[in-house]
Amino acid sequence: MDLTILYRGPLASCDYDCPYCPFAKRRDSREQLRADRAALDRFAGWAAERTDDRLSVLFTPWGEGLVRSWYRRTLVGLSRLPHIRRVAIQTNLSCRTDWLAEADTDTLALWCTYHPGQTPYDRFLGKCRELADRGVRFSVGIVGFEEHLDHARRLRADLPPHVYLWVNAAEGRTYTDGEAARWTVLDPLFPYSRHPHRSAGLPCRTGESVISVDGDGTVRRCHFVRAELGNLYDGSYRTALRPRPCPLAVCDCHIGYVHLESLPLYDVFAGGVLERIPAAANGVVQHDLAGTPAL
Repeated sequence: MDLTILYRGPLASCDYDCPYCPFAKRRDSREQLRADRAALDRFAGWAAERTDDRLSVLFTPWGEGLVRSWYRRTLVGLSRLPHIRRVAIQTNLSCRTDWLAEADTDTLALWCTYHPGQTPYDRFLGKCRELADRGVRFSVGIVGFEEHLDHARRLRADLPPHVYLWVNAAEGRTYTDGEAARWTVLDPLFPYSRHPHRSAGLPCRTGESVISVDGDGTVRRCHFVRAELGNLYDGSYRTALRPRPCPLAVCDCHIGYVHLESLPLYDVFAGGVLERIPAAANGVVQHDLAGTPAL
C-alpha cells in the first residue's frame, strides 16, 4: 500500500508568537512534552514496522517541532528506512541544522516558513543557505500580508534560484487583482492560495491514499474533517480507506486542497507534494509556472 500520512501530535508550544497564526499557542508543561514524545515514538515505531507499505509522512505540529530532540531524531531515523518515500516537517527553521548530517537527504525534506518580526532576517537566510549547502530539499514561504511584501521580495532575491518561494494568502484576506499580481510575481502558484477552493462533493485523495493521524492514533481523512476512520495502531482504519468526495463546502489550506483531484497540483508538485516543492523547481520555477491561471 502507498500511503501518505499527515501526523499531528499534542505538541502546541512554539518559540514564536505570530499574531496571525491560526494555531493555538501555549507553553507545554513537562508532562505535556513527555506525552508528545511518547506519542511520536509510538508513531515512529509503527511506521518503522510497516515494511510492506510505502509511506510518506508530513509532520504538521501545532507548535515548532524541530526545537525538540525527539522530532529531529524521528526525522533522521525515518529518512533512513527504505520503505519511507519521503519524510518532511513544517518548521520555522529556528533550530540548528547540524543534525541533518545524520539524515538521508534523498528522503528528508523541510517546509520552512519565514515570520518577519520573530527572527532576524539574516539569521533565517543563513539557515536556508546552510540547508542548500547540505543538499537538503526545502521550500521557503511567507504569509501574504502587505507589510511582508518587501521581506518576500528580499527573500526571492537572496535565496538560491532553485529554492521555491511560496506565498500563503492571509486568512480572511481579500486581494485585489493588483495586490494578487504583486504576490504572483514572487510565487506563480499564488493564485491557488488566493481563494478558497470549492470542494463539496468533489473527489479527494484524502481518506483513500492520504490520512491524518493524531497522537492517540485516531485516523481521519484529513485535518479538517472530524469524522473518524478508525485507529492506526489496531489497523481498523484500513478497511475504511476508499475513494470518497469531500464533505466540506470549501478547502482553503494547502495541505488540504493539494489533494483535491479537481486540481492539477499532484502534477505541479510531482515528487514534492509534502514539502511543497514544484516539479519545475530547478532554478526556473519562477518562469516555467508563470502561466498558472488565476482561480
